[in-house]
Amino acid sequence: MATRHLEFDAVGGADLTRGSICFIGTATVLIRYAGFTVLTDPNFLHRGEHVRLGYGLRSRRLTDPAVEIGALPPLDLMVLSHLHEGHWDRVAEARLPRSLPIATTPHAAGALHAKGFVWAQPLATWQTLDCSKGAARLRITSMPARHGPRMISRLLPAVMGSLLDFETVDGRHLLRLYITGDTLVHDRIPEIRARYSDIDVALLHLGGMRLLGVPVTMDGRQGVEMVRTVDPRLAIPIHFDDYTVFTSPLSDFQDAVTAARLEDRVHYLGRGDTFTLQVPHGRLARSA
Repeated sequence: MATRHLEFDAVGGADLTRGSICFIGTATVLIRYAGFTVLTDPNFLHRGEHVRLGYGLRSRRLTDPAVEIGALPPLDLMVLSHLHEGHWDRVAEARLPRSLPIATTPHAAGALHAKGFVWAQPLATWQTLDCSKGAARLRITSMPARHGPRMISRLLPAVMGSLLDFETVDGRHLLRLYITGDTLVHDRIPEIRARYSDIDVALLHLGGMRLLGVPVTMDGRQGVEMVRTVDPRLAIPIHFDDYTVFTSPLSDFQDAVTAARLEDRVHYLGRGDTFTLQVPHGRLARSA
């Protein structure tokens, strides 16, 4: 697949030894590393507000975001797994700058262009967006994802996982971060490890969400299967209890992790918690 390119202005030197992952809620995470500030799947609705799931279905939010959209730092770009109100809500659409680069699916990019987001970058599976900023480079590659069993997934917006590779401009590897997106474990997930080994951190979209009674996101058991399949050094669960539509609480994943004896491979973040990345090797230390 062809590679797309973006270049950002750098102000001062970037710290390549430390970064952070802040869990805001749902699938919304703020990643700061190597001079880049990246937001994922923006959902800033509040407790009691509803999202539309399609086919006349709605879900009520049970939590508040840990960070309000107006309190975000200046963003370099955003990674959007798919265009769905639980991941791109009306607050994001109204308040994010139209000039923000957005790495997303071709379906979402087309819809966002029509809304005035002129820098939405469409990525087909395995296609890469190459970003450079000062001495650092960020390569975002679209990963295979399937939002439910094959027939059900065709009724939902196309979805992608994302691989974020941070490197120096001369190609030295710094950090590899995988975001599953809303997917089940399916026959193409093993390709990720075959193509991209040495994943430092994986952010897992869990929750056991169901549509018309059929699972469309990973529950606890599938979350453990994903960890075993892509084999990250560290896994962090997100997207598990913010809406009434989620049927598999975080405790399901915790129980499955314990049964699989993978406790040393998983870290848990509450909304508003930040983990500090110690690079190289994606080591994480919790901070207040």
